Amino acid sequence: MSDSALLTGTHHRRDPGPWRPAGRPRPGSPRGRRTSGRARLLAGASGLVVLVLAAVLVPRLGGLDEGAVDYTAIRLPPSAAHPFGTDSVGRDVLLRSFAGLWVSLQVAAACAVLSTVIGTLFGALSGLLGGWYDRLLMRVVDAVNAVPHLLLGIVIVALYRGSVLAVIASIGLTHWTTVARVVRAEILSLRGRPFVDAAISGGASRMRVLRRHLLPAVVPQAVLSAVLILPHAVWHETALSFLGLGLPPHLASLGTILGEGRQAVLLGSWWIVVFPSLLLAATTLCVAGVGAWWRDRTLPRRRSEQAL
Repeated sequence: MSDSALLTGTHHRRDPGPWRPAGRPRPGSPRGRRTSGRARLLAGASGLVVLVLAAVLVPRLGGLDEGAVDYTAIRLPPSAAHPFGTDSVGRDVLLRSFAGLWVSLQVAAACAVLSTVIGTLFGALSGLLGGWYDRLLMRVVDAVNAVPHLLLGIVIVALYRGSVLAVIASIGLTHWTTVARVVRAEILSLRGRPFVDAAISGGASRMRVLRRHLLPAVVPQAVLSAVLILPHAVWHETALSFLGLGLPPHLASLGTILGEGRQAVLLGSWWIVVFPSLLLAATTLCVAGVGAWWRDRTLPRRRSEQAL
């Protein structure tokens, strides 16, 4: 640095960047990413708890019936007596929306569990057996993926129309392939680990190695898959019910409510569709926030990337 620069004070200094209060993490830093992850978890988990509690409690408050018909209160706009308005036969949209959310969440949870169990077993056997067993099982996965899930679900539901079990089967039997691929990849990475070699050298059979060592190691990935399938299953059930092929009409779900409100929207009764749609979007965002946090906590590669 020249003497003139020192005398005039024109030498370059490092830009400290914008001022931020002490203790606040810099955006993009590892601490900032961990803080944002905790914020997503807090927002998603708290929102999901509120939605589930509301879905359970709101339809039961005061002994009200979400299916009660009142022909003197047809298509009333939102008001103090009916915060979400009423539908085309005078039913309270608030009660029906939360009752439908509870039904949709139960169906989606059953679908997520079914998909995760099938995918975990399929992927674990494929990764453990290897050879032509692995190739055969993966071709089955490719064949299921080649068929559009919604189309295959419509075919299954059409065979047993109006059955809740048919809706669960149509979603669960078409969404397990991603879980199978994830579990298979994890099993393949674990097969060469020293603890697996030690178990095999000690005389453990393949099934014992799978049951005692490999399956417990893939539980975090299986739980993550179940969490991520849940909002997709909610949307899938909603689509089937919206098309009139899902749950029976007397059983309120978000899909049946939206399907019944199609004609009412053309008459200006926008609230019959808007409020259930907002509940559907809020549920999806909350579950996505919890799933993103769980992914960051369980996947080693994500943790190593955040530590950089």
